Amino acid sequence: MQIPQVLEEDTSPCQDGVGAATSHTVEDEHLIRLDGLYARLNTSPDYGLTEVQARNLYAVNGPNAITPLQQRSEIVKFFRHLVGGFSLLLLAASVLSFVAYAIQIYADNIPGTVLNLYLAIILLGLVLVTGVFTYYQEAKSEKIMKNFIKLAPKRTTVLRGGELYEVPVEELVVGDIVDVNSGDIVPADIRIIRNNGFKVDNSSLTGESDPQPRSVFSTALNPLESKNMAFFSTCAVEGNCRGVVVRTGDRTKMGGIARVTGMTLAEKSPLAKEIDHFITFITTFAVTIGVIFFVVAVATGSGFAYAFIYLIGIITANVPEGLLPTLTVCLTLAAQRLKARNCLFFKLEAVETLGSTSVICTDKTGTLTANK
Repeated sequence: MQIPQVLEEDTSPCQDGVGAATSHTVEDEHLIRLDGLYARLNTSPDYGLTEVQARNLYAVNGPNAITPLQQRSEIVKFFRHLVGGFSLLLLAASVLSFVAYAIQIYADNIPGTVLNLYLAIILLGLVLVTGVFTYYQEAKSEKIMKNFIKLAPKRTTVLRGGELYEVPVEELVVGDIVDVNSGDIVPADIRIIRNNGFKVDNSSLTGESDPQPRSVFSTALNPLESKNMAFFSTCAVEGNCRGVVVRTGDRTKMGGIARVTGMTLAEKSPLAKEIDHFITFITTFAVTIGVIFFVVAVATGSGFAYAFIYLIGIITANVPEGLLPTLTVCLTLAAQRLKARNCLFFKLEAVETLGSTSVICTDKTGTLTANK
């Protein structure tokens, strides 16, 4: 497998005349002379690394893959739907109904009314059905997103020991010489050393939807803006190139973005905040009214057991049992309509968040309005 005719090949210093790097911690791979970069990485443009070098570097730096964020187990995700938000209030009402039924039986020493038992079972069933439905919808969207990741090619062409090989992307190491052709996914952060009309789609990294032409010459101090760099997970849309791998895995630009994203604290959606506010209000109101009636019942001689049953009944009666399934169905229907327009949501609450958005501040107006 040979790379097509080379139209550009850099054998001179960059336009700024920056010499070889003195520190590996400085991101100057796009600025220094190529011979200095080869010396730093102990590689050759025509021979590449040896297999021994590649194995040693792999043992030190690990696979060329972004470390996935720590995921909750499926059981934890499911139980979060059962005991989170408004479901917790319904579960509390169900427990109180069970308590009221038990008190009736114990106080009278005979089977009492089963209405509280029926109510407890209905509330518990409502929470279970709604939790299962919400979990299923979000799990289905998550599965679709994971399938997109599987579509990415798993192998790339690398020069090692003077020979071209097809190797798994995860086995690339710093210093490898790789060939990237139109339609390929750039397998790592690379410094372009040969170029034949090569263009990349950097939209996943910078938001620029137009294909960006690449060159062997440094054009900017910022590596993201320099045309002699191509970055991990971006797509080659035209031409081909040869490059030397300068960063892999979590050390790539995309890996840095993933790391920062993983450090971002999760913030509650507007809908979740409203539900929390509503739960606080309805709980305070119900408990206050229930306590008042409990005191009145005890004062009028109704007995402690019956007064406590009144307390539980009033608290339970103030819980809007139909709100949770209504909210879930509305969000699900909205998510299904958006799915028909190729818009996926990890969480149903995100549907309401998108609907409540009134202003979007961005410098990529062409990308949003004209796909440019």
